[in-house]
Amino acid sequence: MTTTSIDPAHIAAAREARAWPFEEARRLIARLDKLPDTGSRVGKDKTVIFETGYGPSGLPHIGTFGEVARTAMVRHAFEVLTEGKRKTRLICFSDDMDGLRKVPDNVPNKEMMTANLDKPLSAIPDPFDNEHSSYAAHNNAMLRSFLDRFGFEYEFFSATDCYRSGQMDATLIRMLEVYDKVMDILLPTFGEERRKTYSPFLPVCARTGKVLQVPMVERNAKAGTIVYLDPETGKKVETKVTGGAVKCQWKADWAMRWTALGIDYEMAGKDLIDSVTLSSKICKALGGTPPEGFNYELFLDENGQKISKSKGNGLTIDQWLTYASPQSLSLYMFQKPKAAKRLHFDVIPRAVDEYLQLVGGYERQEPRQQLDNAAWHIHSGSPPKAELPISFALLLNLVAASNAEDKAVLWGFIRRHVPDATPQAHPVLDHLVGYAVSYYRDFIRPKKVFRPADEVEVAALQALSDALAKVPPGTSAEDLQTVIYDVGRAIPRYQDPAAKGATPERPGVSIAWFNAIYQVLLGEEKGPRFGSFVALYGIEETRALIGRALAGKLAA
Repeated sequence: MTTTSIDPAHIAAAREARAWPFEEARRLIARLDKLPDTGSRVGKDKTVIFETGYGPSGLPHIGTFGEVARTAMVRHAFEVLTEGKRKTRLICFSDDMDGLRKVPDNVPNKEMMTANLDKPLSAIPDPFDNEHSSYAAHNNAMLRSFLDRFGFEYEFFSATDCYRSGQMDATLIRMLEVYDKVMDILLPTFGEERRKTYSPFLPVCARTGKVLQVPMVERNAKAGTIVYLDPETGKKVETKVTGGAVKCQWKADWAMRWTALGIDYEMAGKDLIDSVTLSSKICKALGGTPPEGFNYELFLDENGQKISKSKGNGLTIDQWLTYASPQSLSLYMFQKPKAAKRLHFDVIPRAVDEYLQLVGGYERQEPRQQLDNAAWHIHSGSPPKAELPISFALLLNLVAASNAEDKAVLWGFIRRHVPDATPQAHPVLDHLVGYAVSYYRDFIRPKKVFRPADEVEVAALQALSDALAKVPPGTSAEDLQTVIYDVGRAIPRYQDPAAKGATPERPGVSIAWFNAIYQVLLGEEKGPRFGSFVALYGIEETRALIGRALAGKLAA
């Protein structure tokens, strides 16, 4: 997902585009218009900087990816609205100088990690394989690997490098100069005990290497130093606030980063609304302008709990990509960012099919409609051609009915529906076939529950088999669906007089008919349009499937 050349037709249409990345881009433009035109760091010539933050105390998860993906979408919308006339950057910032306060549940070598509590994440050995210089370096490498995998155009920043290189020094000195203002902003938000010990500066102890949470005894803004009491020896220690000798507390650090790097846009989770408000006040006290951004809703696991890096209760990038395309994940991130959503395996199939529908319809849309199509944002204005005659849901049911865990077997069925289709000529479809096999193996097969047909269902399914026997080869999916409807409407249990278009002579068909088909033949509560399934699976194969069900072999 990189910035691309801009279609002139889209520039004109962007003025009225309603998709949320354009709304965000317009708010950012309004912010920039208010900045004083006094140099390259502010005003009309300023390079516009987008930022995402990552705390490497735990492994990166899909929520981390979502923040980068969404920010990249806003960045591209901004470039279109400004006709590419303003330079932009996307910084992915890792807060890897933070002290480790607790050992995550999903890491090995917990004894070693426990022995290094309170040290900067970048100073703790790699607990995984010792291939990286530190625990933070391992997690940072994972972050960069999956960002590269998705083709994001970004710059990686390490808090450790920024502090130690002096990049933050000027703002840290300014933080010391306005120390009292910063404390006035933050102290009212703490309890009485916390107020006694709080300081925006966390010294990195030269003796132990730990990031200390201790109060300041003295401050010298002119010298750029602070004095604290060593919690173990009780002795006074004077240290500079520059060069990586201290790390700022979270809210102060966020504001310091915005100011030092000149950040213009950063979004955050809904749980950080109060932090955004306080950090914005501190940013202003430092002489900076808080960035634009919005608060997105949090992702929830299958139990409705917030996903957490330390708990590891959310999907990983690799897990999603085992069962679906990267683009389907990007679509999931695009949809309703301000609504809480379950992020679990069962959301994957729908995301795949919705993505394919959006891409398939893109070229038939007017420019204005294209800009409201998620596919435009996922592919930075250049969606591929991907019209597929077979949905992912249908592939899943085909795998389920055929018990085919070999892609070659599935392709044999597909060629009945699309005679000229090959993996080489249809690579997108080939990927879908592989995803369908993996998803069926891990999630559908273990949960399939076939039930035996009752007396009415036995007669109905036998009638369906007999009707299909009279259908000539090559009958379309639509005509097969009509056959299935006709069988159902002849059976009193499945008649629905209230159905749309129903008449006394030609009653409608209730959903109970299709529920029976799915439960008895496929072991599922829901399924695809059954006429499409029969066309793909084969008429004789479907009749054989019915035969096995009526013989009790599927339920057994």
